[in-house]
Amino acid sequence: MKKVICALGMVFASVSSAWGTTYPLTIENCGYKETFTQAPERVVALGQNTVEILLLLGLQDKIVASAFWPTKVLPQLAEQNKKIKTLTVEIPTLESILAQNPDFVPAQLPLLLGPESKVAKRDDLATVGVNSYMSPGMCATKKDIGDMYGSRQKLWDMTFLYKEIEDFAKIFNVEDRGQTLIADFKKREADLRQTFGKNKKDLSFVFWFSSASPSSDAYVGGKNSASGFIANVLGGHNAITSETEWPTVGWESIIAANPDVIVVSSLDRNRWALDNAQEKIKFLKSDPAVSQLDAVKKGHIVVMDGQAMNPTIRTIYGAEQVGEQLKNLGLDK
Repeated sequence: MKKVICALGMVFASVSSAWGTTYPLTIENCGYKETFTQAPERVVALGQNTVEILLLLGLQDKIVASAFWPTKVLPQLAEQNKKIKTLTVEIPTLESILAQNPDFVPAQLPLLLGPESKVAKRDDLATVGVNSYMSPGMCATKKDIGDMYGSRQKLWDMTFLYKEIEDFAKIFNVEDRGQTLIADFKKREADLRQTFGKNKKDLSFVFWFSSASPSSDAYVGGKNSASGFIANVLGGHNAITSETEWPTVGWESIIAANPDVIVVSSLDRNRWALDNAQEKIKFLKSDPAVSQLDAVKKGHIVVMDGQAMNPTIRTIYGAEQVGEQLKNLGLDK
């Protein structure tokens, strides 16, 4: 991957923009129209995905602060990210955001910027003259009462992510960089599908994000979520049938589903003990009932970066991470 980043950097440095943004630029995003008179100079990016896209586009000098980091930044972006202030790895306050004097606040999740957000609503930012942006993939969900993440009737795919990259590239007048980045992701997805498309097993997966405690229900990726997309890319399907983006599922239901593979997330946030991948594996192997699952008895437990279970650029990294482990387990044939 380091070679890819270096190659992207060389392209950015040597190729002059074939497009060039004309300002004022109006972007339609999740029901809002945002007009930019110039490229933003002081960005407060809410959500790991938002920050990592901007960093991959070489825009680290435009980001003054960030917040909400379930896991550590991509290793190849660590140096760029060092110069950016982290408000909190959890949920920031509106006061802390506005204290950075931002001119643009893009967000990954409605939890951070949405109608039910405790941080801010887009109208709050518009009132003080600050443009905002919400990840397009999150606007494609059907909002359920009391659940800001909603549900999906259609499987999430990378087109939402490409739209986000294209929009940011236009806003910051770096469209060549955006197209290069999109081409890289498209190739990586195609390579995975070619490798695992020959698999006739149609493996069933459960993607376990976390739980508040061993006695609590499991917080898992829903049928049509990014987790479902990963299962699809790897020639299988999500054993969870709920269209809710992030359903909580009892272990009795997971036992009944009897998945071929259990994917456990690795999180760096340390909110709950079971954020830790090894703690999840310990539970799976020690619980009297859960330990009898075929996937547990056969050792078909794999670890994936937790951020990949969110619909983000990490999703394709997560698919690659799971794919490598499936190969090691002989489940790629």
